[in-house]
Amino acid sequence: MIASLLRLAGLDWPVPDYSSLCRRQKTLKVQIPYRRADGPLNLLVDSTGIKFLGDGEWQARKHGVQGRRQWRKMHLAMDTATSDIRAIEFTPSREGDSPVLPGLLDQIPQGEDIGTVIADGAYDTSRCHCAVISRGGTAIIPIRKNGRPWKEDCPAARARNETLRATRHYGRAFWKRLTGYHAHSRVALINRFNALGTAKIVRVA
Repeated sequence: MIASLLRLAGLDWPVPDYSSLCRRQKTLKVQIPYRRADGPLNLLVDSTGIKFLGDGEWQARKHGVQGRRQWRKMHLAMDTATSDIRAIEFTPSREGDSPVLPGLLDQIPQGEDIGTVIADGAYDTSRCHCAVISRGGTAIIPIRKNGRPWKEDCPAARARNETLRATRHYGRAFWKRLTGYHAHSRVALINRFNALGTAKIVRVA
């Protein structure tokens, strides 16, 4: 498949074998190109599922679903101004969303200011709020329905409690309009994946 793609691109490059590609991908550093917008960086964070196809698909159809077949999750952080993907992370399907957010923010250069981080209620955890505050940003994360005030022993807890008080006083709908949370629906790349039903990546063996 890779050789055919190179031919379509008009490139006369040698193609490594499968084993060489597997070894090299472990140390491959991917630099994602992006456009810089004026002012601080405002991020949208979300995730979607990825289903791997290949020999296992035929086996599942013939012998039933095997326990070893798993989904993968793709976590994305998108710049709201340019719609460029600024950070990406792949995890097993059992991995939650909130533990990945600090790693996504670590992919943003330290010298770049972060304004806001918009995410859904799954990211309403101490780890996520602390990660956003540590980068000088503001977390726009709705409080979970059963959310309670945290002990205000750090800036992240105080900011999160302010969000809780605002949603209780003004209502969740008004808070979302006030903070611009509805920009969360602009995660265009994830919507494209979801429009296809499930993102499917063909595994070449």
